[in-house]
Amino acid sequence: ASSPSIQIIPALGTHAPMKNEQIELMFGSNLANKKTCNRNDDSSDSSPFVVHNWRDDVVTIGFAPEEMVEKATHGMVREKWPAQLNKLVWEKRIQRESDSSKSNPQPLVLSIGQVVPHEVTGMANYNKNLFVGVGGVEAINLSHFIGAVHGMEKLMGRGNNPLREILNYSSSKYLEPQLDLWYILTVMGPSSSQDSDDDQNDGVEMKGLFIGRDVQAYDLACDLSLKVNFNLLERSPKKMVVYLNEEYHSTWLGNKS
Repeated sequence: ASSPSIQIIPALGTHAPMKNEQIELMFGSNLANKKTCNRNDDSSDSSPFVVHNWRDDVVTIGFAPEEMVEKATHGMVREKWPAQLNKLVWEKRIQRESDSSKSNPQPLVLSIGQVVPHEVTGMANYNKNLFVGVGGVEAINLSHFIGAVHGMEKLMGRGNNPLREILNYSSSKYLEPQLDLWYILTVMGPSSSQDSDDDQNDGVEMKGLFIGRDVQAYDLACDLSLKVNFNLLERSPKKMVVYLNEEYHSTWLGNKS
């Protein structure tokens, strides 16, 4: 049997594609320099990494209806929300027994990422990785608008909110029935080790690993992230200074902060 074809799409939404050195830093040199078999010409000189072209490679797979969006946003937004995906992901839909072949294994989609505080969805990851990370500009823009009108102060640290309700609706209606999709979610936090000379993790370690196909794994990860990744203050500070280190090559995150 031939080796399975592996394709990796960094879920960057409309952000700039990753440079080679960034891919190597995040994924490691072995995977960054790996060559895979190209299905079109059987060559072995192509990279498994695929750039998400949010302008040309996106399909709309359905909609969260206007009435649902209006109810989820408490009447603040009355507009249907487009569920959009990179067409490469949507091509991995499960084939039914009548048209599938035993010689061709069913495609598997893994969404891997970290659950952390997020300015638009309250908590990052889960189906946001699909609908925003490899989604289209219409869905992304409306998502940000919904988060803005709801208010960042009411979003941060809350896995349940109007936008997430819309994403969950679209996920259960379109993704779960059509894709063999599994979420691998991590929660990272300050290292409990006293060894300050460990340069590999920069003082950060994995606090939790959650794997599942539905919202339960995400809810559990959110509960842990709230304990690990938040510093709750007794009162609001009058002034805050945001510093972007070399990891952030755009002022977009600074503006959101």
